[in-house]
Amino acid sequence: MKHLPERLATIGFGEAAEAFSSGWRETYHGGIACFDVKVSQPEGRAGLEARASGSGVTTAETAAEAVAGAPVIFSLVTADQALIAAQECAPYLGSGVLWFDCNSCSPGTKRQAAQTIEAAGGVYVDVAVMAPVHPKRHQTPLLVSGPQTGAAVDVLEALGMKPVLAGDTVGQASSIKMFRSVMIKGLEALTGECLLAARRAGVERDVLASLQASDPGFDWTARCAYSLERMMIHGERRAAEMREVSRTIAELELPSRMSDAITEWQAQIAELQLDGGTADLGDRADRILNALSADTAMP
Repeated sequence: MKHLPERLATIGFGEAAEAFSSGWRETYHGGIACFDVKVSQPEGRAGLEARASGSGVTTAETAAEAVAGAPVIFSLVTADQALIAAQECAPYLGSGVLWFDCNSCSPGTKRQAAQTIEAAGGVYVDVAVMAPVHPKRHQTPLLVSGPQTGAAVDVLEALGMKPVLAGDTVGQASSIKMFRSVMIKGLEALTGECLLAARRAGVERDVLASLQASDPGFDWTARCAYSLERMMIHGERRAAEMREVSRTIAELELPSRMSDAITEWQAQIAELQLDGGTADLGDRADRILNALSADTAMP
């Protein structure tokens, strides 16, 4: 597929789908349809439609409607919904449809999704999104793997995206993402445990000063503030991804102790339902601590 089709679709329209779509619109003038479960939620539909419209995307009422006639589909849901999305859309796919699975899930889950898509006549592409989607949007670095990546890379590059081949087997791209996440999401969880305890004890300035002296090339205050913000806003999605990481590690017959603990921290911060607020580390830490105290005090 050397040229872009007249129509694209996304399943899921969260941060990544919105970022990609807004970037595509700089050069792509075909139709883009999306389906997101929020379309059936009264409290979420208006916001979904406004965000989609702002990116030039049409909101479909069903997944079947979104994918009908679209030869290129991007699956951009939460990790725990990736296989479900493939199963629900498979009956409506045309032969040769490219299914870009961009979700942060285990290689095992991706292989199951690949079997579902391929049984329906589609072409499955394992995609790993390797950095936050802002500010680069559709030019965020991607890893892709699978047995039929030639046409897939052509389409991604035509959309202005930045794919790098990770191999010819489904699961290779996602494995790299999974194991990288142990470190990235783990640093966030360690930040939460370290800085929240230090803040409550009244010694966070001394802790930060000690860390800064040990590693002067790293802005510890800014990085810690950023890590807390990531957990506050995206912790639910991160926890879902880390559950997939734990599953991946278990498949390799290794203990997933750290990944399990990271999952717990990410989920707990997410459950507080806090926004990022100001960029001040102390303010973010205090808001989390206050919410944790209130949560603990609830009967």
